[in-house]
Amino acid sequence: MLDVEAALAWALAEVGLIPKRAASQIAKKASISHVRLERVKELESQLGHDIMAMVEALAEVCGEAGKYVHYGATSYDIVDTAMGLQLREALNILEARLSELEEVLIRLVKKYKRTLMVGRTHGQHALPITLGLKFAVWLREISRHLQRLHQCRDRIVIGKLTGAVGTQAGFGPEGLKVQRLVMEKLGLKPVEVSTQIVQRDRHAELVCLLAVIASTLDKFATEIRELQRTEIGELAEPFQLGRQVGSSTMPHKVNPVRCERICALAKIVRSLTIPALENVVSWQERDLSNSAAERFLIPEALILTDYMVDLMAKVLRGLRVDEQRMRENLELTRGRVMSEAVMLALTRKGMGRQEAHKLLRELTVRSLLKNEDFRQVLLKSEAVRQYLSVKEIEEALKPENYLGTTLQQIDEVLKQTLKERENRAK
Repeated sequence: MLDVEAALAWALAEVGLIPKRAASQIAKKASISHVRLERVKELESQLGHDIMAMVEALAEVCGEAGKYVHYGATSYDIVDTAMGLQLREALNILEARLSELEEVLIRLVKKYKRTLMVGRTHGQHALPITLGLKFAVWLREISRHLQRLHQCRDRIVIGKLTGAVGTQAGFGPEGLKVQRLVMEKLGLKPVEVSTQIVQRDRHAELVCLLAVIASTLDKFATEIRELQRTEIGELAEPFQLGRQVGSSTMPHKVNPVRCERICALAKIVRSLTIPALENVVSWQERDLSNSAAERFLIPEALILTDYMVDLMAKVLRGLRVDEQRMRENLELTRGRVMSEAVMLALTRKGMGRQEAHKLLRELTVRSLLKNEDFRQVLLKSEAVRQYLSVKEIEEALKPENYLGTTLQQIDEVLKQTLKERENRAK
């Protein structure tokens, strides 16, 4: 806020509203080395107004120039513009964190591009995929968040000097110029128009975006937790075997505590969207019902999201992948996960699609109930053998033959993401 007061004094002097010598003195003293926090607190206890306490503390150390401090401004000219500066720094930090997470995912996509595993829908085995495809989906979700962050920056990294009701009457005819000069000096975009405050739809957009990012991380963490289940065992978050303790009473436990922490914190971030949206509402040109809530919710949403992104990057850097277990799980249904491949092979050979679907349903049930390899069931089926040879059946049952355009999609995702990263670096 002291930076904003200094920039305001400079702009006022530039347009001739206050002496340049006074502006220079205000700028010189507008720092915490001169304006002591203890003095601000002391004045606030007397005045009952936090911003006026800061203004008076600054005026005290400026001597004769102190009479020009805060000239023409209202409290939220200072508060909202200072928030714009804080949000700029916060978004820079968060963007860097997301970019690091994106980089980690790029490495995982490349490394596990061809690693076979079973895809699951409704918690049931569906069709074969690769782990690289799963990571590619995650990668593009993070890339979209980086795009969203960039898109909302112009609406969030802003400031205002429009006075008590938005008219800039305190600055007279030089109001627009004063605002422009201050924002140029601070590197912020000025509001197009405002009341006493910057409209809170901007801040609500940011908090909602943070909640979406948190939900993405919740999704990643939930997936890792699911695949870390003892009976699945395909993925696991980092764990210092021999040193880290999973339970105070069960020595064998290896719990996904980092991912569980991410899931827990996502609930908090999502909950902050409610007060953020309610803060959009204000009586006439403003009331104070937004102030107390956003002093908690905006920093909390940013800090928690930043922490969660960093924690997820650490989890993924040390992610344990059991490719052998993935192959074993892929074979749990004894070939039945390839039923669609066989159905379409029959269709290509002339059997009607609906007829093939009905036949394969009967054969998969038979395999399940008799606990028999699906291959053997297919080879015994006269209906199947009328259309498919032994070799054709065996080829249809190979998971690596039924990946569709998986590898092409992964290549396109990597190409697009790397291009976007190159453009962001410019």
